[in-house]
Amino acid sequence: MAEYAYRAATTDGGFVDGRLSAASREEALRQLRGQGLTPVRLEESGEETAQGGACATTAVKSIARPRLLSRPKRPGFAEVHALTAELSVMLRAGLPLDRALRVLIGMSGNPAVVAVIEDLLKSVKAGKGLSQALAAHQPLFGDFYISMVRSGEAGGQLAAVLAQLAEHLERVKALRESVISALIYPAILVVVAALSVILLLGFVVPQFETLFDDLGDGLPLPTRIIVSAGHLVADWGWLLALLAVAAVLLARRWLASPGGRLRRDDWLLRTPVLGTIARKYEITRFARSMGTLLGNGVPIVTALRIASDTMGNQCLRSAIDSVAPAIKQGGRMADALERSGLFTLLALNMVRLGEETGRLDAMLLEVARVHDAEVQAGVKRALTLVEPALILTLGVVIAAIIVSILMGILSVNELAL
Repeated sequence: MAEYAYRAATTDGGFVDGRLSAASREEALRQLRGQGLTPVRLEESGEETAQGGACATTAVKSIARPRLLSRPKRPGFAEVHALTAELSVMLRAGLPLDRALRVLIGMSGNPAVVAVIEDLLKSVKAGKGLSQALAAHQPLFGDFYISMVRSGEAGGQLAAVLAQLAEHLERVKALRESVISALIYPAILVVVAALSVILLLGFVVPQFETLFDDLGDGLPLPTRIIVSAGHLVADWGWLLALLAVAAVLLARRWLASPGGRLRRDDWLLRTPVLGTIARKYEITRFARSMGTLLGNGVPIVTALRIASDTMGNQCLRSAIDSVAPAIKQGGRMADALERSGLFTLLALNMVRLGEETGRLDAMLLEVARVHDAEVQAGVKRALTLVEPALILTLGVVIAAIIVSILMGILSVNELAL
């Protein structure tokens, strides 16, 4: 028998801390739920924790106190994920939405998160749905999150939808962490190589200028190009840096415009490797949202409208917008998607099979599952190719600079002979 320390929410919105003995974690959870408690934290406690319980409690309380000079952390992806998972657990345990939000307020130690939850609670107590309350914080939660919550409210499956959202956010978190981990080395490589090229052009190449002055136009063309590039970096490096910053700012502003987003999304879909990954990722979002909506009893036309809002790619969203009119005229969803030419063959066949068997919601969720696995595999494969490609490209650039300088030195030696 193991001993577990727990923190659980009571039916009146309070908290209770304690310990219990159970053969497994699952048995401990069953005991807590049998007592009418909603487990918030459950950890196996050893001898050190049992002996130092009072000290541990004091330490937790001291950490929880706000510091005068500390700034509250702005809510982000991690806070949204934690809020979603905890709210899902409480709703599945039978707590009403307003009481679950009160419990979350007591659990959170971040004043910014508390302010968001308090605003949600205020809106819910005023008679608004959770999706309407979340709409006031759209930049934090996003269209996909709000649309999924709206689907859960429409089908009376809010707790189940929040659980699905928590799983989705967990997968996104895992994918994001794997991408970041894989990009650390390439990023360091790019920075070091860029600094090496700047140092070579700005400081090393100008040292050979006096050696090459006597040759004039007799220098090989690659050497003249490198010497000119060295002059440009040494004399106008500050201007090049300002122009690069201005170009980045202008590009971001253009990409934020409707026309810029459309051109970017179209270009992304046409890119050989990234286009396939982006297409499957957007189809995954659409299929998961659409399958959840249909499974909760939302009409197909309404589900199409909500699911299309979850897609970030404007080209694919425009293709979805043409599906609803075709369905209203008696057409099939698979045929309308096929005419757009933007959906994968697997997705089209699965949708067609779902329409024929009357299990469109299950087939869409299966499409989401399959494409989600393909997206993760595609991202890992692309990142695996990035590293050698960067090494090869940057090696060629640095080698070209060195070879150009050596060609100039050999020309000087030939002239001297």
